[in-house]
Amino acid sequence: MSLLTRVALAVALATTVVSQALARDEATAVPVQALVLFNSDEGLARLARSSAKVDFPALANQFEAQSNLAFCGPTTAAIVLNAVRNGSNDLPRDHSRLRPEDLQNLPGGFDLTVPRFTQDNVIGKGAKTRAQVLGEPVTINGRLVRDPGYQLRQLDELLRAHDLVTRLVVVEDKKPEEEIRADFVENLKRAGDYVIVNYRREVVGQRGGAHISPLGAYDTETDSVLVMDVNPASAGWVWMPVTTLIKGMRTFDTVENRGYILVRAR
Repeated sequence: MSLLTRVALAVALATTVVSQALARDEATAVPVQALVLFNSDEGLARLARSSAKVDFPALANQFEAQSNLAFCGPTTAAIVLNAVRNGSNDLPRDHSRLRPEDLQNLPGGFDLTVPRFTQDNVIGKGAKTRAQVLGEPVTINGRLVRDPGYQLRQLDELLRAHDLVTRLVVVEDKKPEEEIRADFVENLKRAGDYVIVNYRREVVGQRGGAHISPLGAYDTETDSVLVMDVNPASAGWVWMPVTTLIKGMRTFDTVENRGYILVRAR
């Protein structure tokens, strides 16, 4: 092959690679409505006027941030479980957060832990192990793959393992937007049950990949929901237009689309 031919081939290959990269960028650039930070004047005004915010105080009172990028699911589960079971006498104690040397100077038999669900102790009752949540390969559809974090159905199984009643909704491509909005509003107006959403960050205008968090309120005037993001270091709590959130949920994850879970006590 002549030098000229080799140069021409290299240019053609480089052009093809660049074109493919640009095509991928264009495919993921989804136009979305602006997100509004909760801690802004407008964000606080939306909460003040909202008539669907019954869940917000309980969730805010039990809120904790995820400790690593794979734990948005168990962190959300812990927040919701603490809201549902608040005041129960059988709350678990997480001793994994204390080191042996932390206990050396305590009186005998004294338990320093606080009874509550944590993003660490909720995992044990589910079918997916901690190691698998953190990336240990698992078999899905006959293939050995890494599946860190939680898919929607895996999180639903974890919540049910903790004896919660759930309704899982996969946001298929033809799922009517009106039904999704109605589920959100009815739930957020009613005490004792909660909404957990599973969406793709970059589709809603945020940086990052798949994510899970609870909803705290709905504002009719702007048709937006308050996403109480369990990774505040990444995005913070935001008001997100319902149509934008639906786009983020209507994305494929391993075996099916993402979606949401409605949760209540048994």
